[in-house]
Amino acid sequence: MAETNQSYRSQHIEEYVVHQQPFYLPVKDEVQLFEAAYRERVPILLKGPTGSGKTRFVEFMSWRLGQDLGAQKRLSKAGFPLVTVACHEDLTASDLVGRYLLEVEGTRWIDGPLTRAVKHGGICYLDEVVEARKDTTVLIHPLADHRRLLHIEKLGEVLEAHPNFLLVISYNPGYQSALKDLKHSTRQRFVAVEFDFPPRELEGPIIEHEAGVDRETASSLALLGEKIRNLRGHGLQEGVSTRLLIYAGKMIVQGIAPRRACQVAVVWGLTDDHETQRSVNEVVTSIFP
Repeated sequence: MAETNQSYRSQHIEEYVVHQQPFYLPVKDEVQLFEAAYRERVPILLKGPTGSGKTRFVEFMSWRLGQDLGAQKRLSKAGFPLVTVACHEDLTASDLVGRYLLEVEGTRWIDGPLTRAVKHGGICYLDEVVEARKDTTVLIHPLADHRRLLHIEKLGEVLEAHPNFLLVISYNPGYQSALKDLKHSTRQRFVAVEFDFPPRELEGPIIEHEAGVDRETASSLALLGEKIRNLRGHGLQEGVSTRLLIYAGKMIVQGIAPRRACQVAVVWGLTDDHETQRSVNEVVTSIFP
């Protein structure tokens, strides 16, 4: 005997709420663009290299919008959740929408992450969406246009998205082959916000805050990032991410010598090619002699 348990289907949605303000420094007008899109409930596509701050930005905007909606008394007790899905090639529609589980008492339906966000409002963030199977991403199409509907075939239901719901997806154009590029039928349902690594004058304070290093070291790491990114197209597919620079800073805080910290966190993290490693090591040595 099949049954659906409403309390089970909606459980733990509060756990997705971002309660503390994430640290984020705007680079351009991405905050204003996101807020404008949200007011019109226009789905958003974030494009940019790995480690350029896309996920942190979504966390920050979830917190910021939650504060605004809370002040307007337009939130339920659950708050404003951010449901994040790391997409991969084995991701199925059931992983997003939900499935039946067989238990002693019978079968029980469990909502997937996308369904939870659609029902309760908030942001559903599909990270690296092109990694998911194309037949899976098609199910978001009715959610990403004027209909704002989610079809749950196994239940024979069609859900209308909560008024506070927003769909956000991301991908890294630099790493995608033609086989894994975003379909035009999907792409043209979103407004696109492009990300890149922050300029040195912003990346330094980010590294200082996130890694806990002193300002001089953070500035040197930001300079290192800038110089390594100039090597793109000369052996490197993509420049060093802010994330790796932060990791190097964290190693330095723990007493690892700066040059060694940059070697394990940056040089070896970027490439396995010995010639390219040698070139990047030379940049490291010029900044941390």
